Amino acid sequence: MDLALKDLGENIAAVLHHEVLASEIVHDELIITSRPDAIVKVLTYLRDDVNCQFKQLMDVCGADYPEREPRFEVVYNLLSLNHNNRVRVKVQTDDSTPVPSVSDVFSSAGWWEREAWDLFGIYFADHADLRRIMTDYGFDGHPLRKDFPLTGFVEVRYDDEQKRVVYEPVKLTQEYRSFDFLSPWEGVREVLPGDEKAEGGEG
Repeated sequence: MDLALKDLGENIAAVLHHEVLASEIVHDELIITSRPDAIVKVLTYLRDDVNCQFKQLMDVCGADYPEREPRFEVVYNLLSLNHNNRVRVKVQTDDSTPVPSVSDVFSSAGWWEREAWDLFGIYFADHADLRRIMTDYGFDGHPLRKDFPLTGFVEVRYDDEQKRVVYEPVKLTQEYRSFDFLSPWEGVREVLPGDEKAEGGEG
């Protein structure tokens, strides 16, 4: 374990003891869990503190754990070039509780927050332009949620008669098949003709 990284995590947790819920080292990476309403303060401290200097926001992404409450995590990955360190900051939320936007702290967060909204349905409060960024304007649902159907809800095609793109409900010509991906010998469950002789122990 990197002792300097452990000391950094303990220092951050001590200074932001009201805002930081947990600090841990997992696979030699520092992970900070923040209260959702304090994420702006936490990221501002990580950016500006002389011992941190995490000046670059590398990514903001979502994660869905539908069996858990709250089901969503927003993950912020930060990089400090001065100290050659990385930190991952996590907050938990649900589909109705907004997370404060950090686009005023890191301007690059604007598009990533739009992506998390589009694909997971995670709201970001005070975002200047929270709209879909990867799917179509009329898209129904959020495709990276674990409970989103594999086929989606509608299919899109160009209609020659109407001379425009039309949306239609998904119609499957056949049901999804279940593949076991085993070899023919491992996948067979019933006794094949002739195999019953081997069971008898003849001769």
